[in-house]
Amino acid sequence: MARSIFPGYEHRLLPVGDERISVHVGGSGKPLLLLHGYPQNHATWLKLAEPLARDFTCIIADLPGYGASSIPAESPDHDGFSKRRMAALLTSAMASLGYSAFSVMGHDRGARVAYRMALDHPDKIRSVIIIEVIPTCDMWEAFNAEMAMKAYHWPFLAQPSPLPETLIAGNPEFYLEWTLRSWTKGNSLDAFNSQSLQSYRQQMSNPARVHAMCEDYRAGASVDRHVDLADKSSGARISAPLLFVWSKHGFPAATGDPLGLWQAWATTLSGAEIDSGHFMPEENPDALLTAVLPFLTAG
Repeated sequence: MARSIFPGYEHRLLPVGDERISVHVGGSGKPLLLLHGYPQNHATWLKLAEPLARDFTCIIADLPGYGASSIPAESPDHDGFSKRRMAALLTSAMASLGYSAFSVMGHDRGARVAYRMALDHPDKIRSVIIIEVIPTCDMWEAFNAEMAMKAYHWPFLAQPSPLPETLIAGNPEFYLEWTLRSWTKGNSLDAFNSQSLQSYRQQMSNPARVHAMCEDYRAGASVDRHVDLADKSSGARISAPLLFVWSKHGFPAATGDPLGLWQAWATTLSGAEIDSGHFMPEENPDALLTAVLPFLTAG
């Protein structure tokens, strides 16, 4: 075990097959897995780690390929970075900590892993919180001109290697800060903790991590989309209670009725809209906490 950036937490590297999953564990109570998004890592949760730990045992993970987790092996079909495989790895990581069932809260890419966990491992998931995403296949279907301009990174990062990797390598700090700033409500970096920003900058300056992020999005444009489409066609639904939280100024809001899109996927659905940009855990953590605590404590 090692010291964590989160006060009162411990950092562990959990072996899962050939992979290593980096987690920060702290608090007491029912287990809650927290999953970050792009272009971030575990540091997304710096403002929420302490208050959540008062009521829950929090397991703050780095997604495979991000942060301090190992980078999956590549394959032509990008399956190593699929949300199905990430969901299986993280479910196994939780089992290695002794948790056979748990709640999961995910933001952005982490939310895609979270809903895949709920679909593929329904006996493991007590409840699921989805922050700022709609299902992958629905997101691709929503790509009109407005969405394409807003979510330009989806087709950009999914382009064949090494196109996006090479362009980002020209000035990774500029690319990172442009991405973070442009997705906030105020077009500013003010919401981001300096420690978090440093962690994000370090990650984006590592070509292997940038390649892993691109592979994540290549999986999103291929295997993840196909898996979602198959589930949608078969009528698969998430049986665990699902809370969907979206921003007034984020990506799902651009679809017009993001909560309505989730109704086709969830048996028990509730929702909350928050005045924030895309990075809700950092831009408006108090409002997010107010939205999620009653849902989590009711489960």
